[in-house]
Amino acid sequence: MEIIVCIKQVPDTTEIRIDPETNTLIREGVPSIINPFDENAIEEGLKLKEAHGGKVTVITMGPPQAESALRDALAMGVDDVILVSDRKFAGADTWATSYTLSKAIEKIGKFDVLLFGKQAIDGDTAQVGPGVAEWLDIPQVAYIRKIEIKGDKAKVERMMEEGYEEVECKLPALFTVLKEMNEPRYPSLKGKMMAKKKEITVWTALDINAENDKIGLDNSPTKVVRTFTPSPRGRGEILEGEPAEIATETIKRLQEMKLL
Repeated sequence: MEIIVCIKQVPDTTEIRIDPETNTLIREGVPSIINPFDENAIEEGLKLKEAHGGKVTVITMGPPQAESALRDALAMGVDDVILVSDRKFAGADTWATSYTLSKAIEKIGKFDVLLFGKQAIDGDTAQVGPGVAEWLDIPQVAYIRKIEIKGDKAKVERMMEEGYEEVECKLPALFTVLKEMNEPRYPSLKGKMMAKKKEITVWTALDINAENDKIGLDNSPTKVVRTFTPSPRGRGEILEGEPAEIATETIKRLQEMKLL
């Protein structure tokens, strides 16, 4: 079974900074980690390999420093890693990012299962995984907590607001996983030593045959126009008295404010 896991290196949540000119996250030189949900995706990929055999490949798109996230994935036990990195990719929104990742996956070729964390903790959009499935024209099921592979089909449990539903689809397919799905393993000492020595494959826009009008900040359909810190809210007032008196006074004030 050929398993591909797409991960993202995200800034440590206490270290997020915004570039005032581009309104995008500053990533260079900022302490970063593997997106926590993506660790669950890696773990599930490894569990599928243990159950069915095959290979686990991890991909990330980012600046050169994202190499450290790939080495962490290698230390967990994945077979191969690929860094998709090019200045042309900088500032990409979820549409451009999903396009770029889909082109890298196309370059890899055959695969059975694509795994993503349910969302990244820096953007919280949960759009990239489903976007990749759309570009590749394959089935996708989001927010899954369990997966079973039988032959060329996958049976999964997708979490809903109240309970879950069972979904079956043909492979190849893409799945975004929840933290409830598993407990990511700790890297072994042997894994860390191997990861330190591993040569990281780097693909540029030219390597994956990406169209220049579909990548990077300038070609992203969505843009951040302005970022700002909201002004502190003024303190409210607590009305005292009998419930009927409070209700009457509340209605009066709302009417004065033309809210009723």
